Amino acid sequence: MTVTHIETHLAAGGEQRKYRHFSKVLNCEMVFSLFLPSAFQEKAVPLIWWLSGLTCTDDNFSQKGGFQKAASEHNVAIAIPDTSPRGENVPDDESYDLGQGASFYLNAVKTPWSEHYQMYTYLTEELPSIVHELIPDFSGKESIMGHSMGGHGALMIGLKQSKRFESISAFAPILTPTAVPWGEKAFSAYLGIEKSAWNEWDSTHLIQQAEIVPPIFITQGTADNFYDVQLVETDFLKAAENKDITYRSVEGYDHSYFTIATFINEHIAFHANHFASR
Repeated sequence: MTVTHIETHLAAGGEQRKYRHFSKVLNCEMVFSLFLPSAFQEKAVPLIWWLSGLTCTDDNFSQKGGFQKAASEHNVAIAIPDTSPRGENVPDDESYDLGQGASFYLNAVKTPWSEHYQMYTYLTEELPSIVHELIPDFSGKESIMGHSMGGHGALMIGLKQSKRFESISAFAPILTPTAVPWGEKAFSAYLGIEKSAWNEWDSTHLIQQAEIVPPIFITQGTADNFYDVQLVETDFLKAAENKDITYRSVEGYDHSYFTIATFINEHIAFHANHFASR
C-alpha cells in the first residue's frame, strides 16, 4: 500500500505529520494525522487514537486540540483519522449529521452507504496496520479517546475491542446513540430501521454486556448546548455500575475545542498512567 507523506510541522519538540493513502476498505482516498513525541527516535512509544466529532476532519484536533506538549511530556503518539470516507463518488447528505463527516464510526449495511462507510473495519484493521509501521519503536500499547460523535466512537470501539486498549476517554460523548436524535437518524440510514441491529454500535448496550471494560474517563461541560438532548449520561452510567468509570462535569464549559484544549492534558495523563501500569 502506498502511503504519501503530505506535510510535517514541528510542535512541542515532536512532529505533527499528515498522510494520504487509498483505503481498500472505504474505497476512496483518505487522509490522517499522526503526532510523534519529542523522544520518538529514542524510546518505545505507545499510541492513543483520537476520533473527532460531527463535521470535523483530522485537522480540527491537530490544530485546535493543544495536546502536543502533553503528548511529548508523556512520550505518547497520537493518531487522528478523518471522520468519514470522502470524495465525489462517496455518498453524502445535505445535513451536517449524516454522510461525509458523520460516519458514526460503524459499518453501514444499507445502500447507498455500505460501499464506502465501513469505518469500524477501517479503524480496527486497515489503518492500524499503517500507523503502527510509521512509529519507529511502537510499544504495542494503545488507548482510544474522542469528542462527541468521536466520543461515541472511542467508547464503542474500545468496548468492542476491550483487550486491545489499555484505557478509553471521551469529551461530551454520545453515550446512548440508539435513543437520541443524532444516533437515531444516522443508525436508521446506515443500518436500517430494525432497532435490534443498532445495539452492537451503542456503548450503553455494549458496556452492559461486556465482560472486560478498560478504565474510562469522561469529561462533560455543563454549558454544552447539546447535553440535554444528545449527550445525557443517565442510562450509560446505570448500565456501567461497578465498572472503573470516572464521569466528571466541568462547570460552565461548552461543546467546543476550548473545552478540549483546557482538559486534554488530564486525558493524556490518564492514558499514560495506564500505559505505565501494565
